[in-house]
Amino acid sequence: MESLNLPTYSFKIKQEASGMRIFDVIRKKYVHLTPEEWVRQNIVMYLNEGKNYPLQLMSIETRQKGKTLKGRTDIVLHNQLGKAVMIVECKAPGVKLDNSTFEQAAAYNLSLKVDYLMITNGRKHYCCRLDHEKKSWEFLKGIPDYCEVKNW
Repeated sequence: MESLNLPTYSFKIKQEASGMRIFDVIRKKYVHLTPEEWVRQNIVMYLNEGKNYPLQLMSIETRQKGKTLKGRTDIVLHNQLGKAVMIVECKAPGVKLDNSTFEQAAAYNLSLKVDYLMITNGRKHYCCRLDHEKKSWEFLKGIPDYCEVKNW
């Protein structure tokens, strides 16, 4: 798989007749290894090992339903009370991150109302903090550590 702008992690990967599969520590099963899944699994490890987010407070591909949106969030991070605090939208390494990527994450946020949105293609990572009261947002210089967001 392609190299990413993240630390290197060890994964359980196996070849099957249907293609390569990678073990997802959140879903606790092997899943088809696509370029986007490669990014998602590396981001999960980075958030856990590099930013201290507990694995048990992460969910992957959670179905979102809304009046105009049906889809699945790539990764949702929760606080200890179970409230969603961050949506992470993952794209394959070759996909350009642009306004449409943020719009996709923001659309998922209509129902979740998180305080942080992150988009990544494994090479570039953007994270912003939302202020729902002021109806504003600001891009952050990096991805916040769990201790910075766990009480939100």
